[in-house]
Amino acid sequence: MSLFQTNFLGNSLQDWLLAAGMAVVVYSVLTFMFKRVARRFSRFAATTETRIDNIVAEILGKTRWFFILGIALFAGGKYVTLPPAGESLLRNIVIFTTLIQTGLWATQLLASWIRESVERKMAEDAASATTMTAMSFLGRVLIWSVVLLLALDNMGVNITALVTGLGIGGVAVALAIQNILGDLFASLSIVLDKPFVIGDFIIVNEYLGTVEYIGLKTTRIRSLSGEQVIFSNSDLLKSRIRNFKRMQQRRVVFSIGITYQTPFEKLSRVAGMIRSIIEVQPLARFDRAHFKEYGDSSLVFEIVYHVGSADFNTYMDIQQHINLEIYRRFEDEGIDFAYPTRTVYLHNGSQDAVASPKEKTSGFRISKEN
Repeated sequence: MSLFQTNFLGNSLQDWLLAAGMAVVVYSVLTFMFKRVARRFSRFAATTETRIDNIVAEILGKTRWFFILGIALFAGGKYVTLPPAGESLLRNIVIFTTLIQTGLWATQLLASWIRESVERKMAEDAASATTMTAMSFLGRVLIWSVVLLLALDNMGVNITALVTGLGIGGVAVALAIQNILGDLFASLSIVLDKPFVIGDFIIVNEYLGTVEYIGLKTTRIRSLSGEQVIFSNSDLLKSRIRNFKRMQQRRVVFSIGITYQTPFEKLSRVAGMIRSIIEVQPLARFDRAHFKEYGDSSLVFEIVYHVGSADFNTYMDIQQHINLEIYRRFEDEGIDFAYPTRTVYLHNGSQDAVASPKEKTSGFRISKEN
């Protein structure tokens, strides 16, 4: 009897060599084909403007060696006769590797589709883009949960009992990680209720900045000074949030004070003068200007107007033009801006001094009475 006819596990050495050779050939051919097709498809996708071919190229790039090895072992196993335990093992290997590879393809399909959708919708609907980004995690969890259950089912595990046990154990785990779950549900609340979305400028307590990322546990904001501020989602929803991105117009209130020595004729013209200054400003809508009160050291006017833009720089440009024009007009009219003063009265040359109710800390005026 020759060596090639020697029996190993019910098959001759020649059969085993033939099976191994077939497995090597299948593995080599499929590896070469997948790499070549993926490389060529990637080059083709780079020359087109469609998005579908880009997604297909990314999916092909996720093909892993263990999937090809499973196919090769299955092909080689056809040339030998295996015992029932061996056939079961080979079948489980093929099924397991196929399920994992299917999960990788499905995950990449989901990630590519969400990325393309977010890039397309970010400019026109940031809220939808935020929702899709957050929901991608739930999609991945669902995909791998199905893969795991199918794998266990094919391996003979009782899934019904497993799911029941996981439900009971899940209660204990939920109690142990309730803080994490609180942030998770807060994240879902942000996604569904949309108090803010990626790209919004918000103020939370004393922190302000642009929303960069909304995750399952934290939300990240890029502040005006450049650093990244990270909030826990559950803490964030407990705070008062001011969303300036959704401001349609800005209401501006400011005051000016003029001296008590201003003549009545000039005083009565101040409100109309300020109104004419504001009405000529672009994007500014005048509301009111009133002589509000007698202040400690000035006659106080309160002015209110609206800016038809939420942009802060636009508001500051308009306010600057108004301030400069008020200064110029007051200078032409001879109207003086008030500043804190102190009046001290000296009686009969005595050193006792009585301060007026208008007393302030900067500047003073002395008048002597005999």
